[in-house]
Amino acid sequence: MTGTLVLAGTPIGDVADAPPRLVAELTGADVIAAEDTRRLRWLTQALGVTPTGRVVSYFEGNEAARTPELVEELAGGARVLLVTDAGMPSVSDPGYRLVAAAVEREIRVTAVPGPSAVLTALALSGLPVDRFCFEGFLPRKAGERRSRLQEVAEERRTLVYFEAPHRLDDTLAAMAEVFGAERRAAVCRELTKTYEEVRRGPLAELAVWAADGVRGEITVVVEGAPERGPEELDAAELVRRVRVREEAGERRKEAIAAVAVEAGIPKRVVFDAVVAAKRVDGGGRVL
Repeated sequence: MTGTLVLAGTPIGDVADAPPRLVAELTGADVIAAEDTRRLRWLTQALGVTPTGRVVSYFEGNEAARTPELVEELAGGARVLLVTDAGMPSVSDPGYRLVAAAVEREIRVTAVPGPSAVLTALALSGLPVDRFCFEGFLPRKAGERRSRLQEVAEERRTLVYFEAPHRLDDTLAAMAEVFGAERRAAVCRELTKTYEEVRRGPLAELAVWAADGVRGEITVVVEGAPERGPEELDAAELVRRVRVREEAGERRKEAIAAVAVEAGIPKRVVFDAVVAAKRVDGGGRVL
């Protein structure tokens, strides 16, 4: 029989948040793959746990090379526990490659749920959390970062990012430029730790605050784009949009319906504009 891969969430700050099942898995795993073995040693000492299994490192630098080794351990029947420095494996941390490889070999994968910086920050942000998307870390280069932000500038769901403290001010300034200075956000720092802090306010205001320097683990939550009202387009622009669609091969009825949806107005308004333009033209075609 094949073994089992266990993804275990670890505390993001307060070690008392460690779930009881984590203690049991640390004790009983045949192999523990840790993002940082020193961090694992600190965690086990804090929990009063003595692992009996073999401990190996599993981090970004060796993830690709070590994954086949761990898969063979699993195929041989081992129970492999995967832990990262904090939070859930695979969420902006090592783990995805191993999970994908295990699934491909039809090896059982399960999880020990634990603390999550993403969900904790969302809950504390004061922003809508019924729909959200996690964007991880933004690119370090300014141009690439701006492009990534522009991709989600019209995203209606609440956005969640991780960011390094020394890049926070630049990131918030870029967000204010792309999303709008008044877009609401929350910067969550050192979650569940002694100096936990949540700063809420408009992006431009938060960027000024961060310019003085910020320390600790950072999670940024940004309000989604506001709902857009109907576009205020004059009759000539409505007709032009219908013409463009007709020239692209759409039937007039379909083009009118599509333009109405784009503009957020009744189809009858677009239809009347097209009919009026035909009368003016006199030849029966849309100008």
